[in-house]
Amino acid sequence: MPADLDPSDKAKAVAARRALDYVQDGMRIGLGTGSTANFMVRGLGEMIRRDGLRVTGVPTSDRTAKLAAECGIPLATLDELRWLDLTIDGADEFDGDLNLIKGGGGALLQEKIVATASDMMVVITDPAKKVEHLGAFPLPVEVIPFGWQTTKGLIEESLVGADVTGRTVTLRQGGDAPFRTDEGNLILDLHLRRIDNPNQLALALNQIPGVVENGLFLDICDVVVIGAADGAVELHDSLAGTVTQERVDLAREENIFRD
Repeated sequence: MPADLDPSDKAKAVAARRALDYVQDGMRIGLGTGSTANFMVRGLGEMIRRDGLRVTGVPTSDRTAKLAAECGIPLATLDELRWLDLTIDGADEFDGDLNLIKGGGGALLQEKIVATASDMMVVITDPAKKVEHLGAFPLPVEVIPFGWQTTKGLIEESLVGADVTGRTVTLRQGGDAPFRTDEGNLILDLHLRRIDNPNQLALALNQIPGVVENGLFLDICDVVVIGAADGAVELHDSLAGTVTQERVDLAREENIFRD
């Protein structure tokens, strides 16, 4: 494990390393987006170089595609492969039912499409992302640019009757201009503080004209891998209905996550 990583990045690297144990030769793998997923992509590239692993990756953003190509991971589109064996991605929040908020990196649309087109989704994270109720992290909603102010107003109206604590909606910025997704869309961040009925909210949001997709990933995740800086791992497996404690050998991962 590189010594210059801070404790948060070490935790992410540990989770990424454990998640890579789910990868098997010949798999078609969805590659997530974000700082945690980047550790997984680098680790997967090292496995290809070191072990001769044969896999095909489907990136969930242009950023991930660029990094994966640099790491020597063979890539294909989802249209070419149609269905995937496994997706490994990060999350901004997760609850005890393994429901997620994703989209802090702005790639929620492709991430959700890829995750739902996979036999299994493994989420890699650190202990700070676990919550009792979703909503502390702002919920991203991707909207088309045309009429976005009207869409924002309709979202605000829908939140009046929603089972949430906060109702502030802001347009995400990217420097001096609004943030744009890979599809050219905008992101509205919903500052809800607590979401008591995420299924109802997700359904209501996706019925609003102009909304492309929301960042609630419900009943999609199968396993959450929580890493710690000391190599400890907590594995939440919804398929097996178990929570287990493990460890990752940090010494043998000295070079795997270097840039």
